[in-house]
Formats: sequence, structure tokens, C-alpha cells
Amino acid sequence: MTHPAHLVDALGHQHLPAPGARIVSLVPSITELLCELGLADRLVGRTGFCIHPRALVEAIPKVGGTKDVNIDKIRTLAPTHLVVNIDENEKPTVERLAEFVPHIVVTHPLAPRDNLALARLIGGIFGAQEAAERWCAAFEQEYAALRALPPAPGRTVLYCIWQDPWMSVSKDTYIAAMLAELGWEVPALEVGGAAARYPRFAWSEELVSGLDAVLLSTEPYRFTEAHADALEKQLGIPVLLVDGEMMSWYGSRALAGLRYLRELRAMLGGAAA
Repeated sequence: MTHPAHLVDALGHQHLPAPGARIVSLVPSITELLCELGLADRLVGRTGFCIHPRALVEAIPKVGGTKDVNIDKIRTLAPTHLVVNIDENEKPTVERLAEFVPHIVVTHPLAPRDNLALARLIGGIFGAQEAAERWCAAFEQEYAALRALPPAPGRTVLYCIWQDPWMSVSKDTYIAAMLAELGWEVPALEVGGAAARYPRFAWSEELVSGLDAVLLSTEPYRFTEAHADALEKQLGIPVLLVDGEMMSWYGSRALAGLRYLRELRAMLGGAAA
């Protein structure tokens, strides 16, 4: 049987359509996408972090976290397909699961427009092609609205995902690609002379002098407005609290994420959204 050319995952593995699949998703944003595409009834397992859409996922059994997975429970659920992500799930765990789950769908979107291929991959494998195409059309409309904004100044922004220790994101992350849609860039931070995808850093005069603003994400660390206010007083540059789900969740959340980018642009003094 010939494999459809477009059903190729992030590791280059081709997949066959499987409309009757039993799916375990270990990726919160893709669990949401599966539900968005009308596939909630195919989900037999999800992580405790898969919280959207709440009304649908509450009925789906939890199988642990994205990294502390309950392998025995997944075995009991007898899935035909496991959906994972290169950044969020650990390779040794996925390899153990591959011993008894027949099909592993590996995802790794790195930029907003990668969501088009992601939606078509998920829709194509699990029998929701029409819903995927409708979603892609809506995405293209939102993306066009973002690109139609008048030019605004470029910015260098430090996007913080953790404190104690302080951690940020590198230029090759999905978050940095979202910011790049606004013409914003993240600084290159090195740890021990080497670049890291999620580097630790220490505040310094040199670092702050090269920034236009600091963005504190609401996830994975739960930064609040109080954190933003205190840090702004300390640094003397704008510090904004940003919605981490809007900035880092690919899949169906990317639609709202594109709209959120327009709001964020206005917050830092760009043209009105």
C-alpha cells in the first residue's frame, strides 16, 4: 500500500490513515488540536497538563505528565497511536512505549506556519481532513491580518520562562519564531560558551542595556503582574506579563496566538492591533 506523501511526521516517518485509531496524546497543545478537529472520541489517554478544552478532556483518562508517564497505564489503555513532541517528551520514555504502541507520531513545529502541516498531518492520519482544511483556512486568514499591520520598530526582548534560576528561550524555539513575526528578536545567551535552547542567565548591566523590554511568561513558571511590576522597578525598562499558552502552544491555540501577537505589539508601542 502506498503511503500518502503528506502524512510524514517530524522524524520522517510516514503514516497511513487510521480513522479508527485509539490515541494517547502526551502533548497538551495537540490534545487540544485533536479535540478541535472533532477527534475527542478517539482519545483514550492524555497527560494531566492536557487541560483544554476542559469539557472534553475531563472524561479522558490521565496517564501522568509529559515526562513522568505512567507506562503501565498506557499499556492497559491499548492505544494504536501515540502522539509525542521532540521538546516535551523524553526519548527513552517514547522508546519504551514504542515497544507496545504500534504507531508513534512525532511532532516538532518550530514556527507558526508549521501549524499548517501539523493540522494536515493530524487530520490526515485520524480521518479529519475536512476539519483540518477548515482550520488551515482560518489560520491563513489570521496570519494575513498579522502580516498586513503597518511596519513597527524592531525590538530586542528577553522572554523569561523561569526564575530561581532565571531561564529564557533561544532563537531556534517556537516562542522566538512567534516573536519574530513582530520583528522582535531574543538575545543570544550562552552558557559556558555554548548556546542552549532554554538558557539560564544572570541579570547584568550589559544584558539589560541591550534590551527594549522583558517578557515574563505565565507558564511554565507562573509569573504574575506583581513579578512584572517588581522587575520593572529593578531594571528600569518595560516588563510585560505575557500569556504563555498564546506564545508557546502550537496546534489549535495558534489561531488565538496570532491574534494575541497583535495585542502584544500594541502593548509595546507598535501600531494599534
